[in-house]
Amino acid sequence: MGNTGPAELLAIWEAGLAHHGPGRALLLHRAARPETAADELLSLPVGEREADLYALRRALFGERMQIRAECGACGEAMEFDLDARDLGVRSGEQDGPLRVEEGEWTVEFRLPTVADVEAAAQAAAEADGPLGADVGEGEGQGANGNVDSGEVEGADGNVASGEVEGADGNVDSGADGNLDSASGSPGGEAEREPTAAARARRALLVRCIVSVHRSGRLVPADRLPAAELPEPVQRRLAEAAERADPAVDVTLNVACPECGEATRAELDIASYLWAELDHWARDLLLDVHLLATAYGWSEPQILALSPLRRRYYLELCADG
Repeated sequence: MGNTGPAELLAIWEAGLAHHGPGRALLLHRAARPETAADELLSLPVGEREADLYALRRALFGERMQIRAECGACGEAMEFDLDARDLGVRSGEQDGPLRVEEGEWTVEFRLPTVADVEAAAQAAAEADGPLGADVGEGEGQGANGNVDSGEVEGADGNVASGEVEGADGNVDSGADGNLDSASGSPGGEAEREPTAAARARRALLVRCIVSVHRSGRLVPADRLPAAELPEPVQRRLAEAAERADPAVDVTLNVACPECGEATRAELDIASYLWAELDHWARDLLLDVHLLATAYGWSEPQILALSPLRRRYYLELCADG
């Protein structure tokens, strides 16, 4: 994970205050891979970036992740723990493009990279005009390229009992991965009036398609039918991408302890980790303020103390 001491983490946090989702995700990824250039990080598959961020999170804050979600049925606040060791599974090496055959269609595509996701989000934002200008960097889009419902977040304090399960009783990766179409099949309401999320997914699909054959005939590159691919083909593309890059999407099926209904919510590790870093940084700066006031030490001197010694001096200040 490189040199991620207190001073370095504070510098990452300070730089991240000027950014939003993708910019903060890149800063965190550079902390996880400090020896890798930014353009190389952007060229990595999204799932590899997510796996790196889960590894960074475990190194910085441990394996236990506190999660909060809101029941979609009754609005009840739910809190529970996740084990970070179960998340961020790295994908195997891909030798060449992925291939999907469905009916008369044969599609070859590559896994989306971080740069693909950002470009697709920006294309959707530009299509929206001024009102959509923040899609690529704003609060409405998770750093992994999916629309973030905002219902999953880190939990502070004690964690109440809660049940987390996927369709098979476990945390599962979302079947509606980054290559998935919008809710609603082509030709339906979502197709006639695509949302920003639908446009972003469609732009991402176009970027990642290598070739399309229909009834054995190659479809020219300038006529790649991202909007015309049948829903079963798009679904197969999403499923193939998920199998090849399982760390991209982590979707939780949370059973509400109040009403029993299940709520699906996406865990965005970049946003979650940034929230934890922000909380940690503000607490640390308060410690620096208190110790500098009490002892006249400089920030570097205080940051050089171990957490245990820093806490001991703070207790002495409180007792005195």
